[in-house]
Amino acid sequence: MMSEQSFHLVCPHCQATNRVPAARLSAAPKCGKCSQPLLTASPCELNAQTANKVIQKNEVLTIVDFWASWCQPCIMMAPEFKVAAGQLPQVVFAKVQTDKYEQAAAPYNIRSLPTMVAFKNGKEVARQSGALPSNQIVQWVQSLR
Repeated sequence: MMSEQSFHLVCPHCQATNRVPAARLSAAPKCGKCSQPLLTASPCELNAQTANKVIQKNEVLTIVDFWASWCQPCIMMAPEFKVAAGQLPQVVFAKVQTDKYEQAAAPYNIRSLPTMVAFKNGKEVARQSGALPSNQIVQWVQSLR
């Protein structure tokens, strides 16, 4: 008998790593440790400690928006990124504020802001620089699946 495929998902609330069967990803899985939703359909804010864990441990598609508080296009894209996250509830959306957590962004060689980087199984699979409207973010993410 073949075992069902499952994915590791890092809880955006308590950072516990959960194993979720693929079939349960669409059924609003909850964290085994804190019982909060694992897929929030909303971007989670990452800091220096959580960024590496979320990027390295998540086995589902994870889109990280690297941004800065002084960056006008970043500020303009933030609500669009949130809308896109709401339309793709099985994708993890996260944000790293590079001016606050430089060491969290450093390993990813971010040269311009905003930059969205797509990760799967801890590996970068694509990146997109520049502010985009939500429909283009959704199209880009869907092209990666």
